[in-house]
Amino acid sequence: MREVCVRGCSIGTGMPKICVPIVARTMREIFSQARATNNKTFDIVEWRVDWFEEFTNPDTVRRAARVLRGILGETPILFTFRTKKEGGEADIDPAYYMELNHIVASEHLVDLIDVELFAGDDVVRQIIADAHAVDVPVVVSSHDFEKTPPHDELVARLRRAEELGGDILKTAVMPHNSRDVLDLLCATEEVSRTSERPVVTMSMGELGMISRLSGEVFGSAMTFGTVGYASAPGQIGIEPLREVLELLHHK
Repeated sequence: MREVCVRGCSIGTGMPKICVPIVARTMREIFSQARATNNKTFDIVEWRVDWFEEFTNPDTVRRAARVLRGILGETPILFTFRTKKEGGEADIDPAYYMELNHIVASEHLVDLIDVELFAGDDVVRQIIADAHAVDVPVVVSSHDFEKTPPHDELVARLRRAEELGGDILKTAVMPHNSRDVLDLLCATEEVSRTSERPVVTMSMGELGMISRLSGEVFGSAMTFGTVGYASAPGQIGIEPLREVLELLHHK
């Protein structure tokens, strides 16, 4: 598997990397949440810009990203606009979606960007091409907050993300029973074993929590933990999360 390296963090090798979300409405809240991560042990910050009330102003997004970098130092920043249809807080015009990702990638305001698989092939390809032109890796993601698709569909989504040029292949789904969780884990194992790209998956909610802990066993290269604020159901604090990850890593 080809790992993705950003600011000394290697995604796709060793213990799954811990990503902490920043989900804030205002500039003040963004910086407060960022400062709360000081002296915490984790690997990546995901800035969920769909939460930001001023995301429609590109200059304000630039300013927030620059100050965020000043607070976080060498911690890698993943830039994500999650649309409502995939569990996010806002909708966005496709043209501005492409523009916003182009701005933060081309100006090197962040280290990775997230692109939704179902934004459309042309949109996904353009955003990936723009990001790759300036050596910014791309997470191609899909989310289903209602259900867990069948095994074959889970595999197909991840493989399509790779076909479109994603550097990291991500999917998150909602389970209704333990079989759903097993389907997600089996799909993760299959794709991570046969793909050249790191895979990131999670089954959400309390029922799916095991998927956030067992990434190294089944092939998921990153998991999401909280420092007070969650971006999806089932995320847990980074301290107990790291304890379990380290326990499984040393077995």
